Amino acid sequence: MQLARGQRLSLAELIGSTTLRIEIDLRGVAVDVSCFGLDANSQLSDDRYLVFFNQPATPCGGVRIANAAGAAAGFDLALDRLPDMIERLVFVAAIDGPGTMSTLVSGQVALAAGERRAVFAFTGDDFAQERALMLIELYRKGGAWRVAATGAGFNGGMDALVRHFGGEVAAAPPLPPPRLSLEKRLEKDAPQLIDLAKQATISLKKQGLQETLARVGVVLDASRSMNRQYKTGRVQELLDRALPLALHFDDDGALDVWAFDDTPKTLPPATVHNIAGYTETAGGGWRAWYGGANDEPKVMRLAIDHYRATPDAPPAYVLFVTDGGIHRNKEIVELTIEAARYPIFWQFMGLGGRNYGALERLDTMPGRLVDNCGFFAIDDLHDLTDEQLYDRLLAEFPQWLRAARTQGVIR
Repeated sequence: MQLARGQRLSLAELIGSTTLRIEIDLRGVAVDVSCFGLDANSQLSDDRYLVFFNQPATPCGGVRIANAAGAAAGFDLALDRLPDMIERLVFVAAIDGPGTMSTLVSGQVALAAGERRAVFAFTGDDFAQERALMLIELYRKGGAWRVAATGAGFNGGMDALVRHFGGEVAAAPPLPPPRLSLEKRLEKDAPQLIDLAKQATISLKKQGLQETLARVGVVLDASRSMNRQYKTGRVQELLDRALPLALHFDDDGALDVWAFDDTPKTLPPATVHNIAGYTETAGGGWRAWYGGANDEPKVMRLAIDHYRATPDAPPAYVLFVTDGGIHRNKEIVELTIEAARYPIFWQFMGLGGRNYGALERLDTMPGRLVDNCGFFAIDDLHDLTDEQLYDRLLAEFPQWLRAARTQGVIR
């Protein structure tokens, strides 16, 4: 059933149970989702009934954050466990950082019990300067639970919602100074990358990542079969295209780089000062990194340990480039499952090869706290325009950020 804004229905008729799941998915903006458990006066009289990434369940277990497949966030509900004082559950989304809901590409809230029973859908055209949304609510009436498709916005964001529901908002820390645009940061030291930076900025805006902070790393296959990719300059071109992402996400402007064959190598960070000819000069040049068989698990462990060493730093985005021939599938799967507990997103990219093994099945891999990776393959880097490459590189990162915040992987 498609719900319309303002529509109210009996939950028993819709779901037939007091046990259900709420699935929330907003595309084009980075948001945090929460559930407010309110009393008869629509007030948050007990802050233990505010469920969000830092407080993932109510004391009674009636509301609990869930990892919802196919959605950015979810909540499992057992309404019969809630105390009588909780009369309403209001599910909200608030933008994390600058921006407004007018940039929302698409959004939906689904009610499910085994399968989806109802969906409330909306877009940014429904909003203007709002920074937080009351999406949907469940409320008691005459001893029975009902559902209402709300879709109401608040210009003041999450702080305005908390105050609206009678909560207290801690004083905000001072705002950081504004960040220079990518183009400004490249003008002096790497003007050859300005056009790439402009295209990266467009793709970042599409995904609502303009203000996201992250560490960025690249892992480069340097096994024997990659010879042509290095000789023809394709790997250098890929680094040129990856650096603008590092410049945008991380104020130190450094791209962490590893290479691997049967042994992983930690290379100097790529920056605007050394990116020109990086593959010919860094660490003695690619011929010094290159030549053995591919052993992905060793370099994955090196990258995991590197980013775990500074747990208070921003999350990490790792672009992992390989031409295939994957044979250590079991170890790769085990490391990916382990890494799902850490603030690390893996974007695997197949380049000019075949037999990508476990990498092609990562999206459906069970056993992870969150889906922490993506994969795509191309025959030649020149098969994709800059716009197409950036769109692919960033396609799944925003979904992981939302899910990782919901599950407490990112604080």
